[in-house]
Amino acid sequence: MKLEDRITITPGVRGGKPCIRGTRITVYDILEYLAGGMTESQILADFPSLTQEDIRACLVFAAARERRLAVPPAA
Repeated sequence: MKLEDRITITPGVRGGKPCIRGTRITVYDILEYLAGGMTESQILADFPSLTQEDIRACLVFAAARERRLAVPPAA
């Protein structure tokens, strides 16, 4: 999955936070909904412009960011 096809960071849109392409819905928003117990189906019902692939892209984005944070800097 190419994240740049789904996730964009645009200065001035939601404070430069990563958003689903073409929306103002942030990756953080989607992760919070999932963490709060919403299902993918519920999120998709509330936000018809989203797709299941968008939600998965948020998870991939978060995992990649976590992986980058977990790697200690080279000495």
